[in-house]
Amino acid sequence: MSLLEISGLRGGLCGADEIVKGADLAVAAGEIVALIGPNGAGKSTLLKLVAGLLRPSGGSVRFKDRDIAGWAAPDISRAGLSFVPQERNVFGTMSVAENLEMGGYIDGAHARQRMAGLYERFPMLADKRRAAARTLSGGQRQILAMAVALMNAPDLLLLDEPTAGLSPRAAEELFGTILALNQSGVAISWSSRNALEALSVSARAYVLVQGRPEREGGAADLAADPTVRDLFLGGKAAPMLKSSDEGTGDVIWDAT
Repeated sequence: MSLLEISGLRGGLCGADEIVKGADLAVAAGEIVALIGPNGAGKSTLLKLVAGLLRPSGGSVRFKDRDIAGWAAPDISRAGLSFVPQERNVFGTMSVAENLEMGGYIDGAHARQRMAGLYERFPMLADKRRAAARTLSGGQRQILAMAVALMNAPDLLLLDEPTAGLSPRAAEELFGTILALNQSGVAISWSSRNALEALSVSARAYVLVQGRPEREGGAADLAADPTVRDLFLGGKAAPMLKSSDEGTGDVIWDAT
């Protein structure tokens, strides 16, 4: 049984048209699933519909065998699904510790214990706990944003373009963080500008086109598929986590 199962999901308006137009996808417990596709495909909108930031106009979103479509975002978070947006994902004028406290307000009884665990997992956050979030580097802010989401001990973490705007070195470090989180038992579904890297650290992937998954399958199979490479990956495949000094050379997509 899937941890998350989406069927016929629609929503997100662009003028008079819907951005997501009947999406079907699933994420199993402990899995990493990538969402890739061209600019305008609806990747970010899909994640926001699942997380409750946008209200679906149709379809179902079953999480842990409950239909959460249309639930308010705090209720979805309480159910065990956390979302990290691409932008405005931390409070810049507040300290690292205060950001984590804000993330723990839904389950305040466990906030102190979870903060201690996150400081142990991310020593950088412990060292900078009194620093304003705006003083962190881009990669450090993304780690803080994920830590805020982890304050609710989610079973599933949705990440919208987590490496957008980061240097190659910072992006590589963040990919390592994502893999470590997954190895600790957290399922992850994410959209990424760097499709090749996303595929290389994911178990499965969906290729979104005009608001619908047009292809799905094992991430390695999609990365090697000539049609997918030609249309969406610049016609070539490359290994993930190469030296950060070499650069990626990959096609960069904007989120929708």
